[in-house]
Amino acid sequence: MKNTIVVTGGAGFVGSNLVIFLLRNTKQNIISLDNYSSGLKKNQIKHKRVKYIKGNTKNISLILNSKIRKISVIFHFGEFSRIYQSFLNMDKCIDSNTVGSHAVFNFCLKNKIKLIYSATSASLGNKGRDKDLSPYAFTKSINLELLENLKKWFKMKYEIIYFYNVYGLNQISKGKMATVIGIFEEAYIKKKPLTVVKPGTQSRKFTHINDTVKVCFDAWKKNRCRHYSISSKKDYTILEVAKLFGSKVKMLSPRSGERYASALTNMNLSNKVYKIFGRISLKEYVEKFKKNLKN
Repeated sequence: MKNTIVVTGGAGFVGSNLVIFLLRNTKQNIISLDNYSSGLKKNQIKHKRVKYIKGNTKNISLILNSKIRKISVIFHFGEFSRIYQSFLNMDKCIDSNTVGSHAVFNFCLKNKIKLIYSATSASLGNKGRDKDLSPYAFTKSINLELLENLKKWFKMKYEIIYFYNVYGLNQISKGKMATVIGIFEEAYIKKKPLTVVKPGTQSRKFTHINDTVKVCFDAWKKNRCRHYSISSKKDYTILEVAKLFGSKVKMLSPRSGERYASALTNMNLSNKVYKIFGRISLKEYVEKFKKNLKN
Protein backbone atom coordinates (compact mmCIF):
# COMPACT_ATOMS: atom_id res chain seq x y z
CA MET A 1 0.00 0.00 0.00
CA LYS A 2 1.38 3.39 -1.01
CA ASN A 3 0.95 5.36 2.20
CA THR A 4 4.10 7.50 2.27
CA ILE A 5 4.77 11.04 1.01
CA VAL A 6 8.35 12.22 0.48
CA VAL A 7 9.24 15.91 0.83
CA THR A 8 12.75 16.84 -0.23
CA GLY A 9 13.88 19.90 1.69
CA GLY A 10 11.34 19.04 4.39
CA ALA A 11 13.26 20.93 7.07
CA GLY A 12 13.46 24.07 4.94
CA PHE A 13 11.10 27.01 4.62
CA VAL A 14 8.57 25.73 2.08
CA GLY A 15 9.08 22.06 2.89
CA SER A 16 8.42 22.43 6.62
CA ASN A 17 5.18 24.29 5.95
CA LEU A 18 4.12 21.61 3.50
CA VAL A 19 4.77 18.93 6.14
CA ILE A 20 2.46 20.80 8.53
CA PHE A 21 -0.22 21.02 5.81
CA LEU A 22 0.10 17.33 4.92
CA LEU A 23 -0.24 16.27 8.55
CA ARG A 24 -3.49 18.23 8.77
CA ASN A 25 -4.93 17.08 5.47
CA THR A 26 -3.77 13.48 4.95
CA LYS A 27 -3.34 10.31 6.96
CA GLN A 28 -0.17 9.28 5.14
CA ASN A 29 3.31 8.93 6.62
CA ILE A 30 5.80 11.63 5.64
CA ILE A 31 9.54 11.34 4.99
CA SER A 32 11.67 14.48 4.82
CA LEU A 33 14.94 14.19 2.90
CA ASP A 34 17.11 17.23 3.58
CA ASN A 35 20.86 17.93 3.55
CA TYR A 36 20.34 20.89 5.93
CA SER A 37 22.26 23.33 3.76
CA SER A 38 19.45 25.81 4.46
CA GLY A 39 17.00 23.61 6.35
CA LEU A 40 17.00 23.76 10.14
CA LYS A 41 16.42 21.20 12.87
CA LYS A 42 14.16 23.68 14.65
CA ASN A 43 11.76 23.35 11.69
CA GLN A 44 11.34 19.63 12.36
CA ILE A 45 7.94 18.55 13.65
CA LYS A 46 7.69 15.90 16.34
CA HIS A 47 4.99 13.57 15.11
CA LYS A 48 4.74 9.80 14.82
CA ARG A 49 3.92 10.07 11.10
CA VAL A 50 7.00 12.15 10.20
CA LYS A 51 10.54 10.86 9.74
CA TYR A 52 13.53 13.12 9.02
CA ILE A 53 16.49 11.80 7.05
CA LYS A 54 19.68 13.79 6.55
CA GLY A 55 21.03 13.18 3.06
CA ASN A 56 21.50 14.53 -0.45
CA THR A 57 18.94 14.16 -3.20
CA LYS A 58 21.62 12.80 -5.54
CA ASN A 59 21.65 9.70 -3.30
CA ILE A 60 17.85 9.34 -3.16
CA SER A 61 17.82 5.87 -4.75
CA LEU A 62 20.12 4.48 -2.06
CA ILE A 63 18.48 6.34 0.82
CA LEU A 64 14.88 5.42 -0.02
CA ASN A 65 15.48 2.03 -1.64
CA SER A 66 13.61 0.15 1.09
CA LYS A 67 10.64 2.55 0.91
CA ILE A 68 10.00 2.47 -2.85
CA ARG A 69 6.79 0.43 -2.79
CA LYS A 70 5.25 2.66 -0.11
CA ILE A 71 5.88 6.06 -1.75
CA SER A 72 2.84 7.66 -3.42
CA VAL A 73 4.33 11.06 -4.32
CA ILE A 74 7.49 13.14 -4.03
CA PHE A 75 7.26 16.88 -3.45
CA HIS A 76 10.67 18.03 -4.67
CA PHE A 77 11.49 21.28 -2.85
CA GLY A 78 15.09 20.43 -1.92
CA GLU A 79 16.96 22.60 -4.41
CA PHE A 80 19.30 25.58 -4.23
CA SER A 81 16.88 28.50 -4.39
CA ARG A 82 18.52 31.91 -4.50
CA ILE A 83 19.42 34.05 -7.51
CA TYR A 84 22.31 36.26 -6.37
CA GLN A 85 23.78 33.50 -4.19
CA SER A 86 23.95 31.16 -7.19
CA PHE A 87 26.72 33.37 -8.59
CA LEU A 88 28.69 32.97 -5.36
CA ASN A 89 28.03 29.22 -5.05
CA MET A 90 27.50 28.02 -8.61
CA ASP A 91 28.98 24.58 -7.85
CA LYS A 92 26.47 24.02 -5.04
CA CYS A 93 23.65 25.29 -7.23
CA ILE A 94 24.50 22.89 -10.06
CA ASP A 95 25.12 19.98 -7.68
CA SER A 96 21.69 20.47 -6.11
CA ASN A 97 19.56 21.63 -9.03
CA THR A 98 21.13 19.52 -11.78
CA VAL A 99 22.77 16.42 -10.28
CA GLY A 100 20.38 16.15 -7.32
CA SER A 101 17.20 16.94 -9.22
CA HIS A 102 18.04 14.59 -12.08
CA ALA A 103 18.45 11.80 -9.51
CA VAL A 104 15.00 12.63 -8.10
CA PHE A 105 13.45 12.68 -11.59
CA ASN A 106 15.01 9.32 -12.44
CA PHE A 107 13.88 7.83 -9.13
CA CYS A 108 10.30 8.92 -9.80
CA LEU A 109 10.36 7.76 -13.41
CA LYS A 110 11.92 4.36 -12.68
CA ASN A 111 9.52 3.61 -9.83
CA LYS A 112 6.39 5.24 -11.30
CA ILE A 113 6.09 7.79 -8.49
CA LYS A 114 4.19 11.05 -9.03
CA LEU A 115 6.41 14.15 -8.87
CA ILE A 116 5.39 17.62 -7.68
CA TYR A 117 8.10 20.06 -8.75
CA SER A 118 8.66 23.61 -7.54
CA ALA A 119 9.52 25.83 -10.48
CA THR A 120 10.34 29.53 -10.23
CA SER A 121 9.04 32.77 -11.66
CA ALA A 122 12.71 33.69 -12.28
CA SER A 123 12.64 31.63 -15.47
CA LEU A 124 9.50 33.19 -16.93
CA GLY A 125 10.27 36.88 -17.40
CA ASN A 126 11.25 38.83 -20.50
CA LYS A 127 9.53 36.31 -22.81
CA GLY A 128 11.62 33.49 -21.37
CA ARG A 129 14.97 35.23 -21.75
CA ASP A 130 15.32 35.77 -17.99
CA LYS A 131 16.15 32.08 -17.68
CA ASP A 132 19.74 33.00 -18.57
CA LEU A 133 20.11 35.78 -15.98
CA SER A 134 21.63 33.56 -13.30
CA PRO A 135 22.93 30.02 -12.68
CA TYR A 136 19.84 29.45 -10.53
CA ALA A 137 17.31 30.45 -13.19
CA PHE A 138 19.24 28.53 -15.84
CA THR A 139 19.33 25.25 -13.89
CA LYS A 140 15.62 25.51 -13.09
CA SER A 141 14.66 26.20 -16.70
CA ILE A 142 16.77 23.26 -17.93
CA ASN A 143 14.95 21.02 -15.46
CA LEU A 144 11.62 22.09 -16.92
CA GLU A 145 12.86 21.19 -20.41
CA LEU A 146 14.04 17.82 -19.15
CA LEU A 147 10.69 17.08 -17.50
CA GLU A 148 8.91 18.07 -20.70
CA ASN A 149 10.99 15.53 -22.62
CA LEU A 150 10.55 12.84 -19.98
CA LYS A 151 6.80 13.27 -20.42
CA LYS A 152 7.15 12.88 -24.21
CA TRP A 153 9.62 10.00 -24.08
CA PHE A 154 8.31 7.98 -21.14
CA LYS A 155 4.91 9.48 -20.22
CA MET A 156 6.26 10.64 -16.87
CA LYS A 157 3.60 12.05 -14.52
CA TYR A 158 4.22 15.31 -12.69
CA GLU A 159 2.77 18.66 -11.67
CA ILE A 160 4.70 21.93 -11.93
CA ILE A 161 4.09 24.85 -9.56
CA TYR A 162 5.75 28.23 -10.14
CA PHE A 163 6.58 30.04 -6.89
CA TYR A 164 6.62 33.82 -6.47
CA ASN A 165 8.67 35.35 -3.62
CA VAL A 166 7.22 33.23 -0.84
CA TYR A 167 7.11 34.58 2.72
CA GLY A 168 5.74 33.52 6.11
CA LEU A 169 6.36 31.00 8.90
CA ASN A 170 9.91 29.56 8.99
CA GLN A 171 11.22 31.91 6.28
CA ILE A 172 14.98 32.46 6.40
CA SER A 173 15.75 35.81 8.02
CA LYS A 174 19.52 35.57 8.57
CA GLY A 175 22.54 34.71 6.46
CA LYS A 176 23.19 34.55 2.74
CA MET A 177 20.03 32.56 1.97
CA ALA A 178 17.65 34.98 3.71
CA THR A 179 14.51 36.16 1.91
CA VAL A 180 13.45 39.81 1.46
CA ILE A 181 10.59 39.72 3.97
CA GLY A 182 12.71 37.72 6.40
CA ILE A 183 15.53 40.27 6.17
CA PHE A 184 13.12 43.17 6.67
CA GLU A 185 11.48 41.54 9.69
CA GLU A 186 14.85 40.86 11.31
CA ALA A 187 16.00 44.45 10.73
CA TYR A 188 12.70 45.83 12.04
CA ILE A 189 12.97 43.76 15.24
CA LYS A 190 16.52 45.01 15.80
CA LYS A 191 15.49 48.58 14.88
CA LYS A 192 18.01 48.74 12.06
CA PRO A 193 17.59 50.27 8.57
CA LEU A 194 16.04 47.99 5.95
CA THR A 195 18.59 47.13 3.25
CA VAL A 196 17.32 47.54 -0.32
CA VAL A 197 19.30 46.60 -3.41
CA LYS A 198 19.39 49.44 -5.94
CA PRO A 199 17.38 50.69 -7.68
CA GLY A 200 14.60 49.49 -5.36
CA THR A 201 11.99 49.75 -8.09
CA GLN A 202 12.21 46.02 -8.83
CA SER A 203 8.67 44.66 -8.56
CA ARG A 204 7.71 41.33 -7.01
CA LYS A 205 4.53 39.31 -6.39
CA PHE A 206 5.03 38.41 -2.73
CA THR A 207 3.01 35.27 -1.93
CA HIS A 208 2.21 33.84 1.49
CA ILE A 209 3.46 30.35 2.30
CA ASN A 210 -0.03 29.10 3.23
CA ASP A 211 -1.36 29.99 -0.22
CA THR A 212 1.68 28.37 -1.81
CA VAL A 213 1.57 24.97 -0.10
CA LYS A 214 -2.20 24.69 -0.60
CA VAL A 215 -1.78 24.97 -4.36
CA CYS A 216 0.97 22.31 -4.27
CA PHE A 217 -1.37 19.99 -2.38
CA ASP A 218 -4.35 20.74 -4.64
CA ALA A 219 -2.27 20.12 -7.77
CA TRP A 220 -1.32 16.69 -6.45
CA LYS A 221 -4.91 15.81 -5.59
CA LYS A 222 -6.34 17.03 -8.91
CA ASN A 223 -3.76 14.89 -10.75
CA ARG A 224 -4.14 16.67 -14.10
CA CYS A 225 -0.43 16.88 -15.07
CA ARG A 226 -0.47 20.66 -15.42
CA HIS A 227 1.66 23.73 -14.87
CA TYR A 228 0.35 26.09 -12.16
CA SER A 229 1.51 29.42 -10.79
CA ILE A 230 0.65 30.70 -7.33
CA SER A 231 1.18 34.41 -6.76
CA SER A 232 -0.43 37.50 -5.33
CA LYS A 233 -2.44 39.73 -7.63
CA LYS A 234 -0.70 42.87 -6.43
CA ASP A 235 2.89 43.78 -7.29
CA TYR A 236 5.09 45.65 -4.84
CA THR A 237 8.42 47.30 -5.51
CA ILE A 238 11.06 46.54 -2.88
CA LEU A 239 10.91 50.16 -1.74
CA GLU A 240 7.13 49.94 -1.37
CA VAL A 241 7.55 46.87 0.84
CA ALA A 242 10.09 48.75 2.96
CA LYS A 243 7.57 51.56 3.41
CA LEU A 244 5.03 49.08 4.78
CA PHE A 245 7.41 48.53 7.69
CA GLY A 246 7.87 52.28 8.18
CA SER A 247 11.61 51.98 8.86
CA LYS A 248 14.62 53.83 7.50
CA VAL A 249 16.13 52.40 4.33
CA LYS A 250 19.75 51.73 3.43
CA MET A 251 20.42 51.31 -0.28
CA LEU A 252 22.85 48.61 -1.42
CA SER A 253 24.81 48.30 -4.67
CA PRO A 254 23.11 46.55 -7.61
CA ARG A 255 23.56 42.77 -7.85
CA SER A 256 24.15 40.37 -10.71
CA GLY A 257 21.12 38.56 -12.07
CA GLU A 258 18.64 41.09 -10.68
CA ARG A 259 15.17 40.91 -12.23
CA TYR A 260 13.26 44.17 -12.53
CA ALA A 261 9.79 42.68 -12.76
CA SER A 262 8.07 39.55 -11.51
CA ALA A 263 6.57 37.89 -14.58
CA LEU A 264 3.26 36.13 -14.99
CA THR A 265 2.73 34.15 -18.15
CA ASN A 266 0.02 32.02 -19.72
CA MET A 267 2.46 29.63 -21.37
CA ASN A 268 5.74 27.89 -20.58
CA LEU A 269 7.38 25.69 -23.21
CA SER A 270 4.35 23.98 -24.81
CA ASN A 271 2.29 24.06 -21.64
CA LYS A 272 -0.49 26.32 -20.47
CA VAL A 273 0.20 27.79 -17.03
CA TYR A 274 -2.93 27.87 -14.86
CA LYS A 275 -2.71 31.04 -12.78
CA ILE A 276 -3.93 30.93 -9.20
CA PHE A 277 -3.90 33.96 -6.91
CA GLY A 278 -3.36 33.82 -3.17
CA ARG A 279 -5.78 35.25 -0.63
CA ILE A 280 -3.35 36.53 1.98
CA SER A 281 -2.32 40.19 1.67
CA LEU A 282 1.29 41.24 2.25
CA LYS A 283 0.13 44.60 3.63
CA GLU A 284 -2.14 42.92 6.18
CA TYR A 285 0.61 40.43 7.05
CA VAL A 286 3.11 43.22 7.78
CA GLU A 287 0.56 45.17 9.80
CA LYS A 288 -0.16 42.07 11.88
CA PHE A 289 3.57 41.42 12.33
CA LYS A 290 4.15 44.96 13.63
CA LYS A 291 1.09 44.81 15.88
CA ASN A 292 2.21 41.49 17.43
CA LEU A 293 5.60 42.98 18.27
CA LYS A 294 3.95 45.84 20.16
CA ASN A 295 1.76 43.45 22.19
